[in-house]
Amino acid sequence: MKRSIRPDAVLVQAVIAGALSFAHLHDLAQAAGQTGWKAWAYPVSVDLLLVAAWRRLRAHRSRLAWCWFVVALIASLGANIATAGFLDMAHPPALLRLGVAGWPALAFLGGTLLAHQHTNHTPDPAPEPDPVPEPRPVVEVDRPETPEPAPEIPEPEPVPALAKAAPGVPPALVDHARKVAADHRARTGSEIDAATLQARLGVPENLAGAIVAQLT
Repeated sequence: MKRSIRPDAVLVQAVIAGALSFAHLHDLAQAAGQTGWKAWAYPVSVDLLLVAAWRRLRAHRSRLAWCWFVVALIASLGANIATAGFLDMAHPPALLRLGVAGWPALAFLGGTLLAHQHTNHTPDPAPEPDPVPEPRPVVEVDRPETPEPAPEIPEPEPVPALAKAAPGVPPALVDHARKVAADHRARTGSEIDAATLQARLGVPENLAGAIVAQLT
């Protein structure tokens, strides 16, 4: 299956710009006295140096690559400006003739330096892992003997409610309780207990127990 060729605007623009720059460099070299094939070799030399410097910049951004890229760019840009009517192409200045005559040596030096520039970087050494600390010797310390546990003391049993200290009983209440106890003894023939006395008098349990203790 054949692929259809589609024109790329960027590629077309690059071809047009390259052709114009090539023609301007040719015209400038020819005006400076370089005729025949030499006039065509100058634009090739400038453009190749520009491309070589750019490729070296992409691989390794060094000052040398930047330097020769700027030199080639100035040569190409200067030729485009010079041929735009700023110079008399029929009578070029001596400085222009000198620059065009010295360009081959300059371009040869730049190309040689770029070709012999080392691009392979020595990889940075991998960071060494942190040293594993050596285990410290365990020093056995004489510990004091664990004392024997003290014998457990049994907790005291809870004191019955009746045995707890009761508040002071008023004498009048004791006298009334005696009457109630006598009536209970007359009817039942037995002594009154704390529960019965509590129900008859309507007093708290501990107070009824204290009254019974005083009645006996």
